[in-house]
Amino acid sequence: MKQEALIESILDLNSTNVWKVSEQDIKKAWEAEKQEGNFSASEEKLLNIIRLSFEVVHYNTSDPREKAKYENGEWTTFQHCSEKKGWVAIRKKYITRLSDLSYENIRHITVATLLELIDRNFGGGWDSIALSLKDIILSGFEISTTTLPASRIHAPGGTLERKVAQGFEVLEIEKGTWVEAIFAKKKEPVAKIRMNEDRYDEDGNLRRSPSKMSDDDEDLPEETEQGLDDEEDNDLGDDQMDEMYYSSISEGVKNREDQDDDEFSGLSIEEGEE
Repeated sequence: MKQEALIESILDLNSTNVWKVSEQDIKKAWEAEKQEGNFSASEEKLLNIIRLSFEVVHYNTSDPREKAKYENGEWTTFQHCSEKKGWVAIRKKYITRLSDLSYENIRHITVATLLELIDRNFGGGWDSIALSLKDIILSGFEISTTTLPASRIHAPGGTLERKVAQGFEVLEIEKGTWVEAIFAKKKEPVAKIRMNEDRYDEDGNLRRSPSKMSDDDEDLPEETEQGLDDEEDNDLGDDQMDEMYYSSISEGVKNREDQDDDEFSGLSIEEGEE
Protein backbone atom coordinates (compact mmCIF):
# COMPACT_ATOMS: atom_id res chain seq x y z
CA MET A 1 0.00 0.00 0.00
CA LYS A 2 1.35 3.41 -0.95
CA GLN A 3 2.31 5.69 1.94
CA GLU A 4 0.03 8.67 2.63
CA ALA A 5 2.95 11.06 2.42
CA LEU A 6 6.50 10.34 1.31
CA ILE A 7 9.53 12.54 1.76
CA GLU A 8 11.70 13.46 -1.20
CA SER A 9 14.65 14.41 1.01
CA ILE A 10 15.54 13.46 4.57
CA LEU A 11 15.69 17.22 5.20
CA ASP A 12 11.92 17.33 4.56
CA LEU A 13 11.31 15.20 7.64
CA ASN A 14 9.37 16.97 10.38
CA SER A 15 7.28 16.23 13.48
CA THR A 16 4.13 15.87 11.36
CA ASN A 17 5.16 13.62 8.48
CA VAL A 18 7.45 11.40 10.56
CA TRP A 19 4.32 9.51 11.69
CA LYS A 20 3.43 8.63 8.10
CA VAL A 21 6.73 7.39 6.70
CA SER A 22 8.21 3.91 7.00
CA GLU A 23 11.64 2.77 8.12
CA GLN A 24 12.58 2.12 4.50
CA ASP A 25 11.45 5.62 3.44
CA ILE A 26 13.79 7.12 6.03
CA LYS A 27 16.70 4.86 5.09
CA LYS A 28 16.33 5.61 1.38
CA ALA A 29 16.11 9.39 1.92
CA TRP A 30 18.97 9.37 4.45
CA GLU A 31 21.36 7.47 2.18
CA ALA A 32 20.46 9.60 -0.86
CA GLU A 33 21.19 12.84 0.99
CA LYS A 34 24.37 11.34 2.45
CA GLN A 35 25.69 10.69 -1.07
CA GLU A 36 24.70 14.07 -2.52
CA GLY A 37 25.92 16.36 0.18
CA ASN A 38 27.01 16.83 3.76
CA PHE A 39 24.09 17.22 6.10
CA SER A 40 26.00 16.33 9.26
CA ALA A 41 24.96 19.63 10.86
CA SER A 42 21.32 18.51 10.66
CA GLU A 43 21.94 14.91 11.68
CA GLU A 44 21.15 15.17 15.40
CA LYS A 45 18.04 17.26 14.76
CA LEU A 46 16.78 14.67 12.26
CA LEU A 47 17.44 11.80 14.68
CA ASN A 48 15.43 13.61 17.37
CA ILE A 49 12.51 13.94 14.95
CA ILE A 50 12.79 10.24 14.04
CA ARG A 51 12.67 9.35 17.76
CA LEU A 52 9.10 10.68 17.97
CA SER A 53 7.78 7.74 15.96
CA PHE A 54 10.64 5.24 15.98
CA GLU A 55 12.97 3.51 18.39
CA VAL A 56 16.49 4.72 17.62
CA VAL A 57 19.71 3.04 18.76
CA HIS A 58 23.36 3.45 17.85
CA TYR A 59 25.48 0.35 17.45
CA ASN A 60 28.93 -0.78 16.40
CA THR A 61 29.11 -3.18 13.46
CA SER A 62 32.46 -4.49 14.69
CA ASP A 63 30.74 -5.89 17.78
CA PRO A 64 29.37 -9.34 16.80
CA ARG A 65 26.64 -9.29 19.47
CA GLU A 66 25.34 -5.85 18.48
CA LYS A 67 25.57 -6.69 14.79
CA ALA A 68 23.51 -9.86 15.31
CA LYS A 69 20.94 -8.00 17.43
CA TYR A 70 20.24 -5.13 15.05
CA GLU A 71 20.83 -6.77 11.68
CA ASN A 72 18.36 -9.63 12.12
CA GLY A 73 15.59 -8.09 9.99
CA GLU A 74 13.66 -6.51 12.87
CA TRP A 75 15.47 -3.20 12.53
CA THR A 76 16.33 -0.94 9.58
CA THR A 77 19.93 0.25 9.63
CA PHE A 78 21.95 3.03 8.02
CA GLN A 79 25.27 4.72 8.66
CA HIS A 80 25.99 8.00 10.39
CA CYS A 81 27.40 10.82 8.31
CA SER A 82 30.70 10.22 10.06
CA GLU A 83 31.93 6.64 9.97
CA LYS A 84 33.44 7.16 13.43
CA LYS A 85 29.92 7.43 14.89
CA GLY A 86 28.97 3.97 13.70
CA TRP A 87 25.51 2.93 12.56
CA VAL A 88 21.91 3.74 13.41
CA ALA A 89 19.11 1.17 13.80
CA ILE A 90 15.46 2.27 13.79
CA ARG A 91 12.21 0.43 14.41
CA LYS A 92 8.63 1.73 14.35
CA LYS A 93 7.03 2.27 17.75
CA TYR A 94 3.82 0.25 17.80
CA ILE A 95 0.93 1.23 20.05
CA THR A 96 -0.43 -2.00 21.50
CA ARG A 97 -1.36 -0.91 25.04
CA LEU A 98 -2.78 2.16 26.71
CA SER A 99 0.58 2.67 28.41
CA ASP A 100 2.14 3.18 24.95
CA LEU A 101 0.16 6.41 24.52
CA SER A 102 1.94 9.74 24.85
CA TYR A 103 1.21 13.41 24.26
CA GLU A 104 3.21 13.07 21.03
CA ASN A 105 1.41 10.09 19.48
CA ILE A 106 -2.13 10.59 20.79
CA ARG A 107 -3.05 12.87 17.86
CA HIS A 108 -1.81 10.34 15.32
CA ILE A 109 -4.11 7.42 16.17
CA THR A 110 -7.69 6.85 15.08
CA VAL A 111 -10.75 6.76 17.31
CA ALA A 112 -11.13 3.06 16.48
CA THR A 113 -7.58 2.36 17.70
CA LEU A 114 -8.19 4.27 20.93
CA LEU A 115 -11.41 2.40 21.70
CA GLU A 116 -9.69 -0.91 20.94
CA LEU A 117 -6.93 -0.06 23.44
CA ILE A 118 -9.53 0.84 26.08
CA ASP A 119 -11.40 -2.41 25.40
CA ARG A 120 -8.19 -4.39 25.96
CA ASN A 121 -7.68 -2.76 29.35
CA PHE A 122 -9.18 -5.72 31.23
CA GLY A 123 -12.70 -4.54 30.36
CA GLY A 124 -12.68 -2.11 33.28
CA GLY A 125 -14.08 0.84 31.36
CA TRP A 126 -13.16 4.50 31.57
CA ASP A 127 -12.85 4.63 35.36
CA SER A 128 -10.19 1.90 35.34
CA ILE A 129 -7.76 4.08 33.37
CA ALA A 130 -5.03 5.88 35.30
CA LEU A 131 -5.44 9.65 35.61
CA SER A 132 -2.14 10.30 33.81
CA LEU A 133 -3.35 8.30 30.79
CA LYS A 134 -6.74 10.01 30.88
CA ASP A 135 -4.97 13.37 30.61
CA ILE A 136 -3.11 12.14 27.53
CA ILE A 137 -6.29 10.79 25.93
CA LEU A 138 -8.25 13.96 26.66
CA SER A 139 -5.56 16.08 25.04
CA GLY A 140 -6.46 14.52 21.69
CA PHE A 141 -10.05 13.26 22.02
CA GLU A 142 -13.43 14.31 23.32
CA ILE A 143 -14.64 11.63 25.73
CA SER A 144 -17.96 11.11 27.47
CA THR A 145 -19.52 8.07 29.12
CA THR A 146 -22.88 6.80 30.27
CA THR A 147 -23.94 3.61 32.04
CA LEU A 148 -27.46 2.28 31.42
CA PRO A 149 -29.39 -0.97 31.74
CA ALA A 150 -28.70 -3.22 28.76
CA SER A 151 -32.39 -3.06 27.84
CA ARG A 152 -32.23 0.72 27.46
CA ILE A 153 -28.82 1.40 25.92
CA HIS A 154 -30.16 1.21 22.36
CA ALA A 155 -33.48 2.94 23.02
CA PRO A 156 -34.62 5.10 20.08
CA GLY A 157 -33.65 8.74 20.58
CA GLY A 158 -31.43 7.84 23.53
CA THR A 159 -27.93 9.02 24.44
CA LEU A 160 -26.17 6.48 22.22
CA GLU A 161 -28.16 7.43 19.15
CA ARG A 162 -27.66 11.16 19.74
CA LYS A 163 -23.92 10.83 20.30
CA VAL A 164 -23.41 8.76 17.17
CA ALA A 165 -25.34 11.40 15.22
CA GLN A 166 -22.89 14.00 16.57
CA GLY A 167 -19.93 12.10 15.11
CA PHE A 168 -18.85 10.09 18.14
CA GLU A 169 -17.76 6.47 17.92
CA VAL A 170 -18.82 4.23 20.78
CA LEU A 171 -17.42 1.33 22.77
CA GLU A 172 -19.91 -0.73 24.77
CA ILE A 173 -18.63 -2.60 27.83
CA GLU A 174 -20.97 -5.05 29.53
CA LYS A 175 -21.13 -4.78 33.30
CA GLY A 176 -23.61 -7.41 34.43
CA THR A 177 -27.08 -6.31 33.36
CA TRP A 178 -25.80 -2.80 32.68
CA VAL A 179 -23.68 -1.41 29.83
CA GLU A 180 -21.09 1.35 29.97
CA ALA A 181 -20.95 3.31 26.72
CA ILE A 182 -17.71 5.22 26.09
CA PHE A 183 -18.04 7.87 23.37
CA ALA A 184 -14.95 9.25 21.64
CA LYS A 185 -14.32 11.82 18.92
CA LYS A 186 -11.09 13.42 17.75
CA LYS A 187 -10.58 16.99 18.85
CA GLU A 188 -10.16 19.61 16.18
CA PRO A 189 -6.74 21.31 16.16
CA VAL A 190 -6.82 24.37 18.40
CA ALA A 191 -5.28 27.60 17.17
CA LYS A 192 -2.82 28.99 19.68
CA ILE A 193 -1.99 32.62 20.39
CA ARG A 194 1.75 32.92 19.94
CA MET A 195 3.91 35.78 21.13
CA ASN A 196 6.42 36.56 18.42
CA GLU A 197 9.86 36.19 19.98
CA ASP A 198 11.32 39.06 17.96
CA ARG A 199 8.58 41.45 19.07
CA TYR A 200 8.97 40.64 22.78
CA ASP A 201 12.05 40.48 24.95
CA GLU A 202 13.00 37.47 27.10
CA ASP A 203 10.84 38.76 29.98
CA GLY A 204 7.73 39.11 27.78
CA ASN A 205 7.99 42.87 27.48
CA LEU A 206 6.84 44.43 24.22
CA ARG A 207 9.81 45.78 22.28
CA ARG A 208 9.59 49.42 21.11
CA SER A 209 11.62 51.26 18.50
CA PRO A 210 11.59 55.07 18.31
CA SER A 211 12.94 54.84 14.76
CA LYS A 212 10.01 52.76 13.50
CA MET A 213 7.06 54.24 15.40
CA SER A 214 5.95 57.64 16.54
CA ASP A 215 5.55 58.53 20.22
CA ASP A 216 1.79 58.17 20.12
CA ASP A 217 1.75 54.87 18.14
CA GLU A 218 0.84 51.70 19.96
CA ASP A 219 2.42 48.39 18.92
CA LEU A 220 -0.53 46.08 18.52
CA PRO A 221 -0.20 42.29 18.87
CA GLU A 222 0.08 40.05 15.82
CA GLU A 223 -3.23 38.79 14.38
CA THR A 224 -4.02 35.27 15.54
CA GLU A 225 -5.98 32.46 13.99
CA GLN A 226 -8.67 32.92 16.63
CA GLY A 227 -8.92 36.67 16.14
CA LEU A 228 -12.10 38.62 15.51
CA ASP A 229 -13.61 38.48 12.06
CA ASP A 230 -13.61 41.67 9.99
CA GLU A 231 -17.15 42.76 10.81
CA GLU A 232 -16.67 42.42 14.57
CA ASP A 233 -13.28 44.14 14.41
CA ASN A 234 -14.66 47.15 12.57
CA ASP A 235 -17.41 47.63 15.17
CA LEU A 236 -14.94 48.02 18.03
CA GLY A 237 -13.71 51.43 19.09
CA ASP A 238 -10.16 52.28 20.09
CA ASP A 239 -10.94 51.94 23.79
CA GLN A 240 -12.42 48.46 23.31
CA MET A 241 -9.46 47.34 21.20
CA ASP A 242 -7.05 48.54 23.88
CA GLU A 243 -9.00 46.72 26.56
CA MET A 244 -8.96 43.48 24.53
CA TYR A 245 -5.22 43.81 23.93
CA TYR A 246 -4.30 44.32 27.54
CA SER A 247 -6.56 41.46 28.64
CA SER A 248 -4.62 39.10 26.38
CA ILE A 249 -1.37 39.40 28.31
CA SER A 250 -0.55 38.52 31.90
CA GLU A 251 -0.71 40.95 34.80
CA GLY A 252 3.05 40.61 35.19
CA VAL A 253 3.68 41.80 31.64
CA LYS A 254 1.29 44.72 32.08
CA ASN A 255 3.07 45.79 35.26
CA ARG A 256 6.43 45.69 33.53
CA GLU A 257 5.11 47.80 30.64
CA ASP A 258 4.08 50.47 33.17
CA GLN A 259 7.70 50.99 34.19
CA ASP A 260 9.75 54.02 33.12
CA ASP A 261 10.09 54.09 29.28
CA ASP A 262 13.83 54.66 29.74
CA GLU A 263 14.20 50.90 30.28
CA PHE A 264 13.15 50.28 26.69
CA SER A 265 14.92 53.14 24.95
CA GLY A 266 17.63 50.96 23.42
CA LEU A 267 15.34 48.19 22.11
CA SER A 268 13.89 47.88 18.61
CA ILE A 269 11.01 46.13 16.88
CA GLU A 270 11.91 43.41 14.40
CA GLU A 271 9.41 41.83 12.03
CA GLY A 272 8.54 38.37 13.35
CA GLU A 273 9.04 35.09 11.56
CA GLU A 274 6.63 32.23 11.80
